[in-house]
Amino acid sequence: MKRFIILIFVPLFMFILKADGDSADFRSGINWGHYGGMGWDLYGSAYDFAQGLPLAAKFTLGYVSFDPGNATDARRIFINNNQGGTVQEKGSVIRFSLDFLYPFNFLKIPESYLYFGPRYATFKGNFKFIGNNEDFDVTSKHWGGGLGLEMGFPLSRKFMLSFNTGADYYLSSVLSGHDTSYGPDGEKVNPREDYEYKDADAAINQPKLELRLMLGFSYRFGK
Repeated sequence: MKRFIILIFVPLFMFILKADGDSADFRSGINWGHYGGMGWDLYGSAYDFAQGLPLAAKFTLGYVSFDPGNATDARRIFINNNQGGTVQEKGSVIRFSLDFLYPFNFLKIPESYLYFGPRYATFKGNFKFIGNNEDFDVTSKHWGGGLGLEMGFPLSRKFMLSFNTGADYYLSSVLSGHDTSYGPDGEKVNPREDYEYKDADAAINQPKLELRLMLGFSYRFGK
């Protein structure tokens, strides 16, 4: 929890820093596109917040609809061996990101940056078997890191069209569903039959290596 609080409040603190009495260049925006599924990002960023430091900082909250995995296998591994029922499934990932952006002269685009930073994501997959009276969630929480390229195309002094591409990698984590969980270290709680973490991992589409391709707009509050 302490790491999570730091991940949220460090960028907010950086956003209010000033250099020699000059305000930082603040921007906020939204992106839409693909990130393991279709979703959106809301973000705020600060440029020139410390004298002599070429890095900008950006904090992002993201949401994406995610393929949760194989419903039939999930039922066997986390619930029971019942069969039948009409399957309905849905999944989602909520992501918190802190990125540091470094100016990068890519194809002579003036607003282009390489970025990198930590990630924290929560996954939730819901599986329903209508007519079989089974409805359960499988969840996991992940730390990770990411890098990529961000490019901006000014539309006016305040508005900018942005293009973002990159990749994030998440560490393996405990998968929990109903009263059962499987950990990557081999620890299990109420496992079904002889199933192991590798079986749960194969059945559930938790975030791992996720590619990003997003387009959006940003608004400049500062200079």
